Order: sequence, then structure tokens, then C-alpha cells
Amino acid sequence: MAKASGKKLASKGKKVKVKKEGKKLSALYEISGDSIKRKNRTCPKCGPGMFMGKHKNRVVCGSCGYVEMVKKAVVEEKKE
Repeated sequence: MAKASGKKLASKGKKVKVKKEGKKLSALYEISGDSIKRKNRTCPKCGPGMFMGKHKNRVVCGSCGYVEMVKKAVVEEKKE
């Protein structure tokens, strides 16, 4: 379709991007004495280098997309 000549459409301008705050690395590890324990689970497909992200009702690997659903009883327990 051809644009109508002589009329200009009003531009909305640039959108302002919302900057998300990153997660601190100290939130992923627990240090006790000389040992370091990982808080998040690791992906069974990718191996020990990849963490799985915790969501409301599932645990997801960001690299390969592996998903484990969390049972409802466990989710309700955490809320209380």
C-alpha cells in the first residue's frame, strides 16, 4: 500500500529501557569453613557447570531448556 503523500505520522519516540538488577554471585553459593556449597541444582544434561533457574512451579536450565516441574505440595509448603 502506498503512503498518503503530504501527511506525516506522529512518531512516538524512543522507549526507555528498564534496567534489571543482576543477581549477586554470593546468592548462588553458601560458604561454610573451607567448603563451598552450591544452592541451585545443576542440569543433569549439561553437567555440573550449569545452574538451573528456580521459578514458581518449575526448575529450568537456561542452556539446553531442560525443565523439571515442582509438585504443588512443595510449592504450598514454601509459601507458609
